[in-house]
Amino acid sequence: MAITAVIFDAFGTTLRIGTPMHPYRRLLREGAKHGRRPSPGDLHKLMTIDAGLREAAEILGIQVAPSRMAEIETDLQCEIESIEIFQDALDAINLLREHGIATAVCSNLAAPYGPAVKTLLPNLNAYAFSYELGVTKPDSTIYRAVCSDLGVVPGHLFGDSAQVAMIGDSAQVAMIGDSPRCDRDGPRAIGIKGFHLARSATGSIRDLTHFARLVIDRL
Repeated sequence: MAITAVIFDAFGTTLRIGTPMHPYRRLLREGAKHGRRPSPGDLHKLMTIDAGLREAAEILGIQVAPSRMAEIETDLQCEIESIEIFQDALDAINLLREHGIATAVCSNLAAPYGPAVKTLLPNLNAYAFSYELGVTKPDSTIYRAVCSDLGVVPGHLFGDSAQVAMIGDSAQVAMIGDSPRCDRDGPRAIGIKGFHLARSATGSIRDLTHFARLVIDRL
């Protein structure tokens, strides 16, 4: 069965932050300075609540001086404004569209980044963000949500992950990203053809344009 849709990860795959300011990391450090003990679930919480920076601080019980919060908010805005799309991502999306293949983005991210992703990756067929769905990759819910929005059904839904990983299986949808766990293995577990993008390594896929051509050649 031909691949009719491709799902991309966002940061590190299609987009990059030109000037990293790490505002949420700074927010958590502020909490630690005032006696709040960091929790292993803090980052997960930040990516699964539909809230801005100030609201996130309140939800996590982090007290920040107004002047300090203003600084962190400025850093957040600077970071968001520095987001850029990789040229090969733009080329890949356009190439897939030319061949009638639907495209989507599926990403773990905090709420303030969502509008920027949609602005830089406009007119995709679907978007699945952790802060909107309340779950993060590799939870199967987020993959099933984006597949539902795309109108595609992963192949081998009841097969094992080794079966799903085979090049010859019949999934209608593929996904690619820079996290083996979230963008390759997680999708494969429910029948999506997951692939790992290794831009700076010696992996088999280092460029999204090359990946798009591989998808098209299978049609």
